[in-house]
Amino acid sequence: MAGVKQGDWVVAAADQMIAEGKRRGPGTPLVCASGISPSGPIHLGNLREIMVPHFVADEIRRRGLECRHVLSWDDYDRLRKVPAGAPASFAEHIGRPLTAVPDPCGDHENWAEHFKVPFRTALAELGVEVTEISQTGMYTSGAYREQIIHAMRNRSRIDAVLGRYRTAKKAADAETEAETDEDEASDAAAGAGYYPYKPYCSVCGRDTTTVTSYDETTTRIGYGCQCGHTDGFELNRHDGGKLVWKVDWPMRWAFEGVTFEAGGVDHSSPGSSFTVGSRVVREIFDGQPPTYLGYSFVGSSGSAKMSGSAGGAPTPADALRIIEAPLLRWLYARRRPNQAITVAFDQEVNRLYDEWDALGRKIGTGGAEPGEIAVRARSVGSATRTLPTTERVLPFRTLASVVDITTGQDELTLRILRDITSEDPLDDLAQARPRLDRAQAWITGYVPAEERTRVRTAPDLERLGQLTEAEHESIKLLLDGLDAHWSPAGLTDLVYGVPKIQAGLSPDAAPTPELKTAQRAFFALLYTLLVGRDTGPRLPTLLLALGAERVRALLTAA
Repeated sequence: MAGVKQGDWVVAAADQMIAEGKRRGPGTPLVCASGISPSGPIHLGNLREIMVPHFVADEIRRRGLECRHVLSWDDYDRLRKVPAGAPASFAEHIGRPLTAVPDPCGDHENWAEHFKVPFRTALAELGVEVTEISQTGMYTSGAYREQIIHAMRNRSRIDAVLGRYRTAKKAADAETEAETDEDEASDAAAGAGYYPYKPYCSVCGRDTTTVTSYDETTTRIGYGCQCGHTDGFELNRHDGGKLVWKVDWPMRWAFEGVTFEAGGVDHSSPGSSFTVGSRVVREIFDGQPPTYLGYSFVGSSGSAKMSGSAGGAPTPADALRIIEAPLLRWLYARRRPNQAITVAFDQEVNRLYDEWDALGRKIGTGGAEPGEIAVRARSVGSATRTLPTTERVLPFRTLASVVDITTGQDELTLRILRDITSEDPLDDLAQARPRLDRAQAWITGYVPAEERTRVRTAPDLERLGQLTEAEHESIKLLLDGLDAHWSPAGLTDLVYGVPKIQAGLSPDAAPTPELKTAQRAFFALLYTLLVGRDTGPRLPTLLLALGAERVRALLTAA
């Protein structure tokens, strides 16, 4: 999209969408569209399908214009395969519409709703407002009958359009699984036997059918199914199937009047769905393709492309357990859609929070660029809603260290946080929430057991008995200075200062390679004596958590 690369991609996309509306004619509604198939867990990659149009629609609303954001649930799609973790017995439902497959847990109306419900909850937490459209409802209600008959009447023209891209498509990268299935079916049936509509069998309920005939006058379609059943029905009176993907998508552009949509890079390459759909909507449905942005993949903690059907990909609900909603919005807003995103679930989550907090301070001091201010404004809320935020913003890594040490004990956690905020003491843990809860969830759910902090219950007498004279001196200097330095800043000065004193340096001496080596050795010694390994949470936080009395007990052999 012109202008997006160098500037604010949201503003550029909104400008182009508004221009497209004006080009179509006065009074043209502005409609952003998203589409998701609830065939399995709706993961963070799927969330980008929502967030890109959401930011564009929100920008338009901020300008005082009306903009509709529709989420088409492709719940009339076939179940292609059983996601990892679901009962193997559900393989019997492969080929049936997602809304005709039972909920694997029995809590929801069907398979599709099982995956929609948690995603809806996440969207609400993220401040995303959409108008939901069930494609099961649209197809089975007869809403698309006219469009289906029109497509069947023009099937040879559709086949000719698709034929222009079949050769190129075979040479290009594979599309999504859903498209690949239908592309193969289209190729196999190209020519006189091509039909852009696929019935669901009236007996087995699957789409393992082949259209055998179509009467232009009566609109009666005949089909045979792999289950052995043969049947037929009039398209102008009954509803029992759907258009194939590369016809269905452009049909909906025309039906909904879509003026902006985003799609994954696998939909955006030459000869792929968007290219083909643009020709189909113009030549068959007398409509216009929307302005469009292709978006790149979303990974987690350095993982590759997510696939919900493969199982195991983190969902928005997973991310929101450890990442505050404004920050998760920020991850999707700050990158251009063609840039990949990595959502951190490992130690990188600390850096993520640090960057977010640094941006807040930069804006607060007036040093931020206009683009940074705009991105943060989009992140903390929408045109209609400001998201809840943590009242007292403490570093995530500090909160994580505290809850790791205290194992979530509120009274002890509050005592330590009051020590940490001694200049302006925290009155109540509620002031540190929801970030405190996110830190707790991260520590308990994503930090490996071997990396958790386990404070010794008794002194390590063996290691204490092996202390060198220099190590004895360093511990004595630390213990002698505890009371006078009992604050986060004071203890920081103390633990970094002990090796300086031993080296005969002043407290404000600049670091040297030799000094850094001595400090690392001192830190490793303290960690070993306090938590039984050579690394751990920040030492000032650890010391505050333990309390001076317990520190003395663990660092003294007597």
